[in-house]
Amino acid sequence: MQKKLPALKIADLSIDPPIIQGGMGVRVSRANLAAAVANEGGVGVIAGVGLGKFEDLPGKEFVLVNDEALREEIRKARNMMTKGVLGVNLMVALSNYEELVRTSAEEGIDVIISGAGLPLDLPAHVEGKDVKLVPIVSSLRALKIICNKWKKNFKRLPDAAVVEGAKAGGHIGFDHQEVVDGKTASLEELVSEVVEYANTFDPKIPVIAAGGIFDGKDIVDFIKLGASGVQIGTRFVCTDECDVHPSFKQAYIDAKEEDLVVIKSPVGMPGRVIRNKFIEDVMRGKTTPAACNFRCLRTCDTKKAPYCIAKALANAAEGNLDEGLLFAGSNVYKCNEIVSVKQLMDELVAEAIENL
Repeated sequence: MQKKLPALKIADLSIDPPIIQGGMGVRVSRANLAAAVANEGGVGVIAGVGLGKFEDLPGKEFVLVNDEALREEIRKARNMMTKGVLGVNLMVALSNYEELVRTSAEEGIDVIISGAGLPLDLPAHVEGKDVKLVPIVSSLRALKIICNKWKKNFKRLPDAAVVEGAKAGGHIGFDHQEVVDGKTASLEELVSEVVEYANTFDPKIPVIAAGGIFDGKDIVDFIKLGASGVQIGTRFVCTDECDVHPSFKQAYIDAKEEDLVVIKSPVGMPGRVIRNKFIEDVMRGKTTPAACNFRCLRTCDTKKAPYCIAKALANAAEGNLDEGLLFAGSNVYKCNEIVSVKQLMDELVAEAIENL
């Protein structure tokens, strides 16, 4: 019998291969990438943060512009898809979080993946809609809190849970110093304990491993630990279909292991980035007054922030790397070519089957 990866089941959705493309903002994972991943059988994910051209807008227009931009990206992706599952990644810390959740549900999104905070009230914003809800957690404690809250207030549980370790790119849900010192729990430890808890429910809550997953061997390692699937972000940046500027992709290809650094983000969380001119300036104490008109993140202290992270991320996505911040996962230095999404998915699956 030919070996085959087990499909990821999220309620009545079947994802084969069991791969979720990570939601990467600002403007990194959009309709083009998400549709390509969905067409290969995975979950294509649009990152809902900062999709609209908000940089020079007055604050009152921020919510409307980004809400409409998300709606347009979802519709664009649907028009490009022939099959598969479409999701959005929405950060709890966003000041327009509730609006983005409602818009996604109205547009018939299949899955809402939500982290950067505990999505304790997420079910309240999708009542009457058939949308799968998947929180991102970095600890068993966080998932227990979410499950207890949802069960008590909404009589439901998460349809799946993404467990994200400290090797992830972007904002990391751990103590900054512990990340720098390498003292956080390993993803293997986190997945094992979360799976044990998730399996106590009937039906079981599928667990998706995320953070530092690079190849097919990694996929199989976590499936053997009890995970039902994986989420991969960094590798999808290095694809033809990724929506980000070519110079952003090239920065990934050029990155060396020593170029990665963990910074203290204005959001109040550690973040893994590629060292560049902008990061060098920040580390030297150079500040760029935010002059924030919109306060896109609830957790950002705009009066003390050394720079506007939303604008820095937008700059990078548009190709202005000298004034931009590039989030990346811990294995970005292993990326050495730009390939199609199909080629990447085929490679991941072939490697995984070899290691089954």
